[in-house]
Amino acid sequence: MVWENSPSHICRGGDFRGLAFCCPPVKYCPLHKAIEVLGITPDEFSKLKEDFGKKTRLGEGKNTCFGSLVWCCKITKPCPFRDSEMLKIGMGEDEYMELKQKLSEEILKSSKIIQATIEKFAEKGIPKEVAEKAILETGDLVEAYKEAQKIVAVSENK
Repeated sequence: MVWENSPSHICRGGDFRGLAFCCPPVKYCPLHKAIEVLGITPDEFSKLKEDFGKKTRLGEGKNTCFGSLVWCCKITKPCPFRDSEMLKIGMGEDEYMELKQKLSEEILKSSKIIQATIEKFAEKGIPKEVAEKAILETGDLVEAYKEAQKIVAVSENK
């Protein structure tokens, strides 16, 4: 699988990157708390995903639950609707997961909270590009800070 450290779904305790696998915010679930923490409204979240779908093949898949692969689950969760639509358009699992990873990055980068966190990391001596990379790779702000500190320590020891 292309996205080696892909998260669990938000509803299964996954980190913020798992938002790439969420359904539309039509009923109250853990998705709502996650986007609230990130400072993204349900409408903004829907628009982000829909716009990403328009730019990529994740916008295809009209016979899925919500009419687009952009709303579908992680590839490890069985789904005949997603799988048949992927087969129909010739999309493999690697392409699907690569696009989901890019979607997760776009969602996180759109968050003012994530941008403010990157600034806070920078105030503590962590370069912004290292901070952003750590956040996008972990989806967890505490883990990202620890990872960023390790990267900075290694680069300083060289």
